[in-house]
Parts: sequence; structure tokens; C-alpha cells
Amino acid sequence: MRVLGIESSCDETSAAIVEDGRKILSNVISTQIDTHKLYGGVVPEIASRKHVEAVNPVIDQAFQEAGLSFDDIDLVGVTRGPGLIGALLVGLSAAKAFALAANKPIVGVNHMHGHVCANYLAHPDLKAPFISLVISGGHTYLLEVKDYLDFEVVGQTRDDAVGEAFDKVARALGIGYPGGPIVDKLAKKGKSREIFPRVMLEKDSYDFSFSGLKTAVMNYLNQEKQKGHTIVVEDICASFQDAVIDVLVEKSLRLLKAKGLKTLVLSGGVAANSALRSRFNQVFAGSDYKLYYPPNVLCTDNGAMIASAAYYTYQKGQGQSLYADPNLGILSTKTFD
Repeated sequence: MRVLGIESSCDETSAAIVEDGRKILSNVISTQIDTHKLYGGVVPEIASRKHVEAVNPVIDQAFQEAGLSFDDIDLVGVTRGPGLIGALLVGLSAAKAFALAANKPIVGVNHMHGHVCANYLAHPDLKAPFISLVISGGHTYLLEVKDYLDFEVVGQTRDDAVGEAFDKVARALGIGYPGGPIVDKLAKKGKSREIFPRVMLEKDSYDFSFSGLKTAVMNYLNQEKQKGHTIVVEDICASFQDAVIDVLVEKSLRLLKAKGLKTLVLSGGVAANSALRSRFNQVFAGSDYKLYYPPNVLCTDNGAMIASAAYYTYQKGQGQSLYADPNLGILSTKTFD
């Protein structure tokens, strides 16, 4: 089964064609990063307009790279939410138009489900059950994945997402947008000190909170400036990043042990963080635990992961009406919407 996947939830317009949920035939991504750098973050109205400009050319290029025609597609998959309402409408409208014109079934999928499925594309041997740490600019989740469509949300952020914290700290440091890759790069040159809190919340909680950590960094910067001290940006990046990683690693390991599972799967934009990957690899070295994460191109938003999620959704008999609207709901406490 060949699936056309369309993604437009934030600032990437992407279309991909995936075969049987696992094999990528094409994956075209048009990013808006350079546009939004001017504003230090994504401007929803501008993002929507850029999606309108890019969506048709991106879909055409996906077919060209796959060497296929419209008739070769069996299913259309599209991000239905969560995301920016205007951005989602562009992708959803394009997918509806294609499905109607080509007389193909359509499936709207949850964006977070797509991130989990990115690993199925990268690792043919990956099978449930496993624990998934989904970490991106807008979301932070710890999931117990029991099957392709059977998830339980065990932990989630109560305030800022982890990627959002990276962006806000980067803005406070004046080092640019998006913050994650820049902080990761500068941290390699810095010396980490335990000057920022590790927020674990209540005993045995798997939830996250990064707002206080972000505020702690900003307060530290203000205090150092008032004292006339020189601020070493690289050291701040290293110290902040380690504070984030300590929490992510500790809660992920605790959940693995609590559920009796041996496989951890990372996904989402922050899964591209080199220090996070390195820490997990060090912790798992010499053990019977397994770590999976997708290549960087599949960590960020992309159509291939949406096509994969749509494939597994359709296999379970879950289609979508052409009259479906964006679903802005995040993951429920038990399963995907």
C-alpha cells in the first residue's frame, strides 16, 4: 500500500510517499526557519501563508522523486492536529482535494503518533512494546507503546515543552533561533556546572516541568549581569542542557524499569540533540536495554512519518471523512485521540 503523507502543522511543509508503513519512496520538506528567524519564533499567520505557497510544489516533487503518478497512490494521510490552526487547514485542505479528485481514502492522524512512527521507517526491526520519549518544540510525552495504535500517556509536560524551553533560553542568551541546535553546538564548548534545578515534581511522577528551569536560567543571567560578572554563554548552554537531560533520562529509565520493558524509543525534534543521544548510549552501554532514534531528517516534522501513521491507522479500519476539521486536542491521558 502506497500512502501520500502531508504535514503542515507548524513551519515545515512536507509531502512524502511511503510503502506499507515502513519504506520511504520520497520525503520532501520545505522549511520556513529562515523566515521565522527574524521574529525569534514561528509567526502563525506567516506560517500559514508560506504553507499555501509551498504545498502544491512539495506534493508534485514528492511524486517526481518517487517516480509515481497520482493513480499509484492507495491512501492519503494528513496531519489533523495538534498544531497551528491555519497551518493545519492548509495541509488538510490539500489532502482533501487530492483524495476527492483521485477518489482515494483519506486518514487524518495525530502529529505525535507520526513522531513515534518515524522510528518504524528508520528501524525495520522495531516492534512494540516499548517506551517512547516524544520531545519536540511543542510537546513532551512519555508513552507506553503497546501496539501500533495502542498507546498510554504515562507522563507529559505541565507547562513548557522541552523544545520550547531550549528556544526561550536561547532567546535570553541572544544566540538565535531555533534554540535547540544552537544550544547543543555551544554546549560542546562549555563547562557544565550544577547551577540549575532538576525538576522531578512529586515522588514517582512521570510528568515534566521546564518552566521553572527556564526561569532559573533567566534569573541567573540577570544576577550575573547585576554583579558585573562575565557570562560565558557556552557554560550556560552546557549547564542548562545537562539539567534538561538529567530529568529526561531519569524519568525514562524509571518508567522502563516500572513497566519491565527493555526498549526506549526517542522521537521529535529534540531527539536530534547529540548530548541526549550520547547520555542514553552511555547509560545503556553493556546492558540489555536497546535505544532507537530516527535520523535527524525524520526527527523534525516530515510527511513520511505522517504517511506511516496513516498506514497503520487505516489498517485498523479507521478512515476519515472529507468533511473532517482539524483536531487541536493533544494526546489524552490514556491513548491517542
